[in-house]
This record gives sequence, structure tokens and C-alpha cells, in this order.
Amino acid sequence: MPLTLTLTEGVLPLGTEKLAVAQITDAFLKHHGLTGNETMRANITANVHVLPRDATFSGGRNFAGAWVEWKVPSFALAERKVQQGFFAEATSIIHDLSGGVQPKEHIYVNVVHAVDGGWNFNGQAMTNGEIVAEITKG
Repeated sequence: MPLTLTLTEGVLPLGTEKLAVAQITDAFLKHHGLTGNETMRANITANVHVLPRDATFSGGRNFAGAWVEWKVPSFALAERKVQQGFFAEATSIIHDLSGGVQPKEHIYVNVVHAVDGGWNFNGQAMTNGEIVAEITKG
């Protein structure tokens, strides 16, 4: 389940991107009740994009932002309580790692859901039910 972390350069101190990915991954697992589930952890991937200040915009004008985006099966990040808890924690992670400098209102968290069966898990296309069965193995 890929996490894409996109940052305007300078939002986080250089080198803290890895810590951000680790903390956001842990928060995702925690809010889904999957802390310690190695099957799930192994299937969370991430990539980080740090963009120059002149390449990030709000309202058509340059600004410094942070974007936390997940691509997940439709059952992940689907419950409102999970969304609220995780989104708040992910926002706080970026804010805290920025030294409190990055405004929370310029940290964006979103999720993109895949259609059932349109997911590659453990090297093969799986339905939501098949993925849940794998995750249940721990």
C-alpha cells in the first residue's frame, strides 16, 4: 500500500524524511489495529518527493506545503474514526518534524481507494477478501 510523501523543500529538515515515513507508517498500522502485523508492514511502501519552492502552489501562487497520500484497497482508511485519528496524527507528525514551523493548514492528507480486485499484494492481484485473509495471518 503505497504512501507518497511530497514536500516543498525546507518544510522538513534535510534527512528527517525517513523518520516521517516511519512514523506515518506506524500511525497507519496503529489506527487500523495492525501494530506488529508484519504481513501488513511488509506491504506498506513509500516514496518521497521533495520539490523546489517554485514548484508547489496553493491558489495558483507559490507556497510551502506537505502532502501525505495513500493508495489503498477500499477497506483501508474507510472508517470515519480511523480517518479522523490517522489524518490528525499524520498532520501532527509533519508539523512536529518541521519544528512546529510548517502550518497545519498547509499539510494535506488524502486517500485514493482502488477498486476491489485491482490491487497487487504479495506479487499477485487480490480481492479485498484475499488481502484481509493474508493480513489475518499476521
